[in-house]
Amino acid sequence: MMRVISCVTVDHNLWLVLVAALVCAAGCWATIRLFLRAHEAEGLQQVGWHFLTSVCAGSSIWCTHFIAMLAYDPGAPITFDPVLTIASLFIAITGTAAGFIAATTHAPRIAPIVGGVIVGLAISGMHYTGMAAYHVDGIVEWNTTYIAASVLLSVVFACLAVSVALNERLSGRNYWAAAVLVLAIVSLHFTAMAAVQVTPLVTRGAATDSLALHAMALGVAVAGLIIIGTGLASYLIDDRTRTEAFQRLHHLAMNDTLTGLPNRANFNDHLDREIDRAGELGGKVAVVGIDLNRFKEINDIWGHGAGDQTLKDLAERMGALLQEGEFVARLGGDEFAGVKRMKSQSDLVDFISRLEAALFAPVRIGDIETATGASLGVAIYPNDAHNRETLVNNADLAMYRAKANITQNVCFYEQAMDEAVRANRTLANDLRDAVENSQLDLHYQVQTSVSTGDIRGYEALLRWKHPTRGNISPAEFIPLAEENGLILPLGEWVLRTACAKAASWDHPYKVAVNLSPVQFAHADLPKLVHEILLETGLKPSRLELEITETTIIADKIRTLNILRRIKALGVTIAIDDFGTGYSSLETLRAFPFDKIKLDRSFMSEVETSPQAKAIIRAVLALGQSLHIPVLAEGVETHSQLSILRAEGCNEAQGFLLGRPAPFGEIFALMHNDEVATTMMSLPAPAQAVA
Repeated sequence: MMRVISCVTVDHNLWLVLVAALVCAAGCWATIRLFLRAHEAEGLQQVGWHFLTSVCAGSSIWCTHFIAMLAYDPGAPITFDPVLTIASLFIAITGTAAGFIAATTHAPRIAPIVGGVIVGLAISGMHYTGMAAYHVDGIVEWNTTYIAASVLLSVVFACLAVSVALNERLSGRNYWAAAVLVLAIVSLHFTAMAAVQVTPLVTRGAATDSLALHAMALGVAVAGLIIIGTGLASYLIDDRTRTEAFQRLHHLAMNDTLTGLPNRANFNDHLDREIDRAGELGGKVAVVGIDLNRFKEINDIWGHGAGDQTLKDLAERMGALLQEGEFVARLGGDEFAGVKRMKSQSDLVDFISRLEAALFAPVRIGDIETATGASLGVAIYPNDAHNRETLVNNADLAMYRAKANITQNVCFYEQAMDEAVRANRTLANDLRDAVENSQLDLHYQVQTSVSTGDIRGYEALLRWKHPTRGNISPAEFIPLAEENGLILPLGEWVLRTACAKAASWDHPYKVAVNLSPVQFAHADLPKLVHEILLETGLKPSRLELEITETTIIADKIRTLNILRRIKALGVTIAIDDFGTGYSSLETLRAFPFDKIKLDRSFMSEVETSPQAKAIIRAVLALGQSLHIPVLAEGVETHSQLSILRAEGCNEAQGFLLGRPAPFGEIFALMHNDEVATTMMSLPAPAQAVA
């Protein structure tokens, strides 16, 4: 050890030793940084980073050695073999490349050791090749013990440096690994220099010019630092690029691309933090669910471009009104949500008032000015919920209540009132499962001739037996299906099933199927009807589609065009619930219906109300004058049937003539023409709803 210390302090120029140490430290720090980047990269990028790592490492080792050699004073003239000098640089670069590549292979336990050994041997190989290029005019003697010690130190410290660099659990591993790599290079060099003993053969006066050697050493240092700086600059540029890319990706992941507002994931994270903060400090947090009222109308009338611009304008307004402790996000579509950190109710009221002002103010789209309006639902932590999921859900329930109430734009969560909304949403989910799992069934109710009692056809009626709640009334689940978009697959299933069953009947009776207004708005009905008729083999004349007046009123021109296309297929069209709409006569004039179905409400009062009887008589007379047969619904007594027969009604339908029943029971009775008596003998279902 004393010989090594003596070699450093006595035989070397300490200023050049410090320059060598500076180059070595800078090079090792840059090398470890580049090595770790190579370890993280894949494919061609990894190859590129390994190349930069090896160039930086090899240059650092070679420059450190060369400067330290120039700092060494052997007391005799020296020269350098150019071939061996260049060869030593090549060994340093290729050797460290092999070592660092080996250290990043898929063998985490042994790879750092193997890689470290190769790096240590590369440092040793570079040094002793460089020493072979170092020609001194004197007798050179070597101490093999120091040579072995130098190689061992280099290998041990290099292994440790690589292992430390790859240890992700170690804090500050970059700096520790760089420091150990410096030890690997320095300990090798100065221990190896202590192994050499030079006996000069000429006097000092003939020695090489020391100033020239010092200038050369400084030149090598500058060149080495430039190479190291180039590698480090590449690392820093890539690091900046990676950071910016990460920030961009993080922004895209946490913000809505259209409006720039935080998205659902960002909203969830923010709300979790606010709830935690409120829990710790004993505060409150309000969630405001926001759903635009007329956004679909804007999309339908002016196009999606106008809808997007509307969303951007409203998002910009809401973003501009935010104060400390306030947050607004776009959750998707036309749905937004706000979060308010509140101390008192007045804080929340002020926040909601500002939101209303922004949402209800007119929006300009080009030369058009419109307004969307919105429905807002509010739930407060911890009053209404104790976790994020329940809090957001309760705010949604309150928002749906506001949407259903034309007089209120803002509703606060109220457990008693919103439980009904929650039950409806649960039932809607159950209905979706029922549609997907074929848990629905069709019942059929007979339609007969009033004068003869002959069967004219059957109306297909949808039934749902809930696994836990039993029979659910169509009056309850059909509106749910229409609200949740389930009516389209549901209506298609009913139409296809009814046509298939009717095609299997021995007698060519008609089958009547009700259509929802939603089916006219969102489906190509003529195409669907045509496909089902071809698929099931049912004659078009045996299919009768029933619609209500409200279906036509919603979009008269489009609906009548669809009905004409369906009628062109040979399918008959009946107007259902006649007499309860607002424009019955105009509807009959606009479209030649094949049948009028008189609403059941008139039959329930025909025996006691002269007005009801007069209305029935008027409708029957209207049907006769227009040559349109009339079917009376809701016939439940013989007296009602007698009145219809006396007034000249064409067809009737009701519990008196036959209750809705499954297809199997209908098929068993299909051959009996005395339906008026036979169908009455069927047992009444648990819930008879036509």
